[in-house]
Amino acid sequence: MPERTLEGTAAIVTGGALGIGGGTARRLAEEGASVLIVDVAESAARDNAKRIADAGGKATYMAGDVAQNEVARAMVEKAVADFGRLDILVQNAYGGGADRAGSAVEVTEKAFDEGLGLLVRALFLGAKHAVPAMVESGPYPNWKPGPWQGGGRRHGRRPAENVGRIVNMSSVHGLLMSPKALIYETGKSAVIGMTKQMAMDFSPLGITVNAIAPGHIVTERGEQSWQEVANDEGFKVFELQYPVRRTGLPADIANGVAFFCSPLSGFVTGVTLPVDGGLSIQLQEDIVMDMKDYIAEHPKLKTHFDVRKSDRARK
Repeated sequence: MPERTLEGTAAIVTGGALGIGGGTARRLAEEGASVLIVDVAESAARDNAKRIADAGGKATYMAGDVAQNEVARAMVEKAVADFGRLDILVQNAYGGGADRAGSAVEVTEKAFDEGLGLLVRALFLGAKHAVPAMVESGPYPNWKPGPWQGGGRRHGRRPAENVGRIVNMSSVHGLLMSPKALIYETGKSAVIGMTKQMAMDFSPLGITVNAIAPGHIVTERGEQSWQEVANDEGFKVFELQYPVRRTGLPADIANGVAFFCSPLSGFVTGVTLPVDGGLSIQLQEDIVMDMKDYIAEHPKLKTHFDVRKSDRARK
């Protein structure tokens, strides 16, 4: 049986009940980490923790809004109390809403503050409380560093290594902009900048900080939307936007997170990794022409962005 890369470590995954966070919590547990799932959806968090336990892993959960300082502090305290240490923080939590869509002219101050609170403030608070706990916990418990020598010059005291990992969830929406999405695009762009800055502060402590930029990921809720509203031709429109010719799954993002959390990534910090099937590398005019042809050939296509059947019935 292959060695599990995170054996003995302890992780927190915010927004870890469902979707990308849910898949990430399960993936880290598969690699041997004990996982604390933090989510406002308490019952779903409980269910995912049980799913991990049923598969032979170790997980606990707590409910809370990680944009609140007391929750961020409590989750770190709980992880240390439950597992005896803290090594990994995956910051994934976000909750959208109709009031958070729109331009700078359209969104309210309240929606802006609440949206940026989850997208940006929560990440600041998570690191604020997690970093000291990681430093106190020390290097990964099963990490076996080689001799301080080899290629290149090695001199003086060895720097701290593999003390901790922070992975922040950005998006292709942090790299490429959409209209009428001021809050989300601003927040996900800020995550990229924050990741770089945190890497500067914490990498000398042996804590690397990286980000993931997912493309279109079909989560449990996304699958429900597709089933209720869309058809196969509409789904194909999304697949054609990706050079790999498929949309993503939570496991695709979880694999990227697992790499960033493993000892293999110890020399990688401040990076934003697009896990997007190639979406962000394409020249737009090429894909527009492909879409034009496909849509002309499939005039009855429907996507999950179309109006839901229940909504249409009320009009």
